Amino acid sequence: MTQTSEAARTGTHRMISALWSALGGNADLSGTVAITGEGALPSVFAVSDFAAAAVASAGLALAEWSEVRSGKLPAVTVDRRLASLWFGFSIAPQGWSLPPAWDPVAGDYAAADGWIRLHTNAPHHREAALNVLGTEAERAAVTAAVARWRADELETAVVAKGGCAAAMRSEDEWAQHPQGRSVLAEPLMRMETGTGAEAFARDFDASRPLKGTRVLDLTRVLAGPVATRFLAGFGADVLRIDPPSWEEPGVVPDVTPGKRCARLDLKSDAGRARFKALLGEADVLVHGYRPDALEALGLGAEIRAKIRPGLIDVSHDAYGWTGPWANRRGFDSLVQMSSGIAEAGMVAAGADRPVPLPVQALDHGAGYLLAAAAVRGLSLRQNQGTGSRWRTSLARVGGFLASHRQGPVAMEIGKPERRDYAGEVEHTDWGPALRLLPPVRLGDVGMKWDRPAGALGTSPAQW
Repeated sequence: MTQTSEAARTGTHRMISALWSALGGNADLSGTVAITGEGALPSVFAVSDFAAAAVASAGLALAEWSEVRSGKLPAVTVDRRLASLWFGFSIAPQGWSLPPAWDPVAGDYAAADGWIRLHTNAPHHREAALNVLGTEAERAAVTAAVARWRADELETAVVAKGGCAAAMRSEDEWAQHPQGRSVLAEPLMRMETGTGAEAFARDFDASRPLKGTRVLDLTRVLAGPVATRFLAGFGADVLRIDPPSWEEPGVVPDVTPGKRCARLDLKSDAGRARFKALLGEADVLVHGYRPDALEALGLGAEIRAKIRPGLIDVSHDAYGWTGPWANRRGFDSLVQMSSGIAEAGMVAAGADRPVPLPVQALDHGAGYLLAAAAVRGLSLRQNQGTGSRWRTSLARVGGFLASHRQGPVAMEIGKPERRDYAGEVEHTDWGPALRLLPPVRLGDVGMKWDRPAGALGTSPAQW
């Protein structure tokens, strides 16, 4: 028995309806999305349905915004194959290679009583893990050291040192865990009305529906950069701000097309002053800091709203906004371990080690939801004269995906083929590359970028 194309479309439309409802959108719009393309990524969970639905939610938000500004509602079409591929890497280097996505120490390790994942891509996270284990940055030595620990005890010790780790739990264990109970009770997307503001008076261009929108981007790997890449793809002026020494070599070429990338030290008085000046002229702020991080810098939500009345403030974190882990550092791969996704994959595959999702679907899915929230915020400001604050988390997105199991599939989506890429070459800072075709279109309008992907810190911190 195989999953038919009609069954796949039905599953995708159910997800679209649920996601669009979570964003507070008009229910009548959710059924208007046309789904094309075939196949599914191999997983126990309906990852391709989710990819198409998440992309569709951002497309619907853009269609709504277009109708608000022009009186015309463009048709939204999503290609599920392309949406699935965009949940991987969108870029294909021509004559050069992307740096490794993972630090050599990062990965899954067998502990004395189960499995644990160490996330060591950032130097300070690697140092924290190695300090706890008392070993050098050599995989065999780390493997031996981890084997002497209980998984949950090692997780606790690494996190206490400022590192990132996650013991593998089952879905049932996560549902009973204090953080699991807390985050799964949160809304998929929380929205609060912000301060009042005037409607946008600038001209509207249907071919670049976000032209003139200023987006201040305080995000890193990976959900936030996916969100702002989408916004830039439809014309938004995106200014990304990174700390002075931060690098993301494995993903920056994939997520920076259309953006200007600057650096500021928000821990310095001068850096914060410059940031406040930029925020005062922004329409949208997208950030992925832990809930207490901006507050500790004197840049809490109330202060941000005062600096920029009418601000559309969009954010995500790893483990949710309530519960004992609300301020815990985390990444997609760690949340998959904590929440039972990797364990469910292992059981379904009959494997002897964790089996994660075939792509970092929590990051990408959250990214498109953040983009949808930002654009919905534009429509709310235009219609109601108010700013808004939107929040989601990787763990809550994971809970949504985990509630949708994959049925038998007729055809698996493999690696991208030449037909999946646009014809023109993108001349990035690293060399020429091809970029996947847009996964969503509003009428004849798809994503395109006004500048190629560029390295971090190559632009001044100014609009």
